[in-house]
Amino acid sequence: MSLAWVAGATGFVGRALVPALVGAGVRTIAHVRPDSRDLASWRERFTTAGAEVDDAPWEVEALAARFTALGVTHLCCTIGTTARRARATGVDGDPYQQVDRRLTEMLVAAALASTRPRFVLLSSVGADAHARSAYLRARGQADAAVVASGLPYRIARPSFISGPGRDDSRPGERAAAATAGGILAVLGALGARTTRDRYAPITPDDLAAALVRLALDDGPNRIVTAEALR
Repeated sequence: MSLAWVAGATGFVGRALVPALVGAGVRTIAHVRPDSRDLASWRERFTTAGAEVDDAPWEVEALAARFTALGVTHLCCTIGTTARRARATGVDGDPYQQVDRRLTEMLVAAALASTRPRFVLLSSVGADAHARSAYLRARGQADAAVVASGLPYRIARPSFISGPGRDDSRPGERAAAATAGGILAVLGALGARTTRDRYAPITPDDLAAALVRLALDDGPNRIVTAEALR
């Protein structure tokens, strides 16, 4: 039986992914940080959805031991942060390097030291290890770590992820997504459908469904861009 362990389960996409995996008949473990103030409420929410909760610390050895004990077959990584959230939680230095890249690399190391599960990574359109954007550079470096690991992998690179329910309001991102949606609709009408589909917003529920399809598909390793996630 497949067993999926979800890192970033309490995030915008992660909390949609957990019930989507359960609905697909996958035994699902939602990871919640052991120091989370809301651990009890997340445990109630995820167990009500049919998942289990793991509060292993963010340490390679502890994670590897947990993956081995559980028999993890699919490792789903939907972690991510924003500069504002990182400041609020006391993250030092570049938040994207500390969270998006470093934690992904930690999961890769734990996976290699345990059951070598299929690694399903939520990345971003434009991710590039040499990008000028700090966010896209960290995302690209995280992607590269997964690809170079030798683990079986699926990497999803959506564009804007839009919809209600974010913990942080991100008005700028909402405005950008709305503006982009209008521009992309015009481009689609003018025949630029590839550009429209690559950069069009996607909801967390639709993205979660796509991640489940990728996780359970026995095809080759691949990086999937936004137009193929719908």
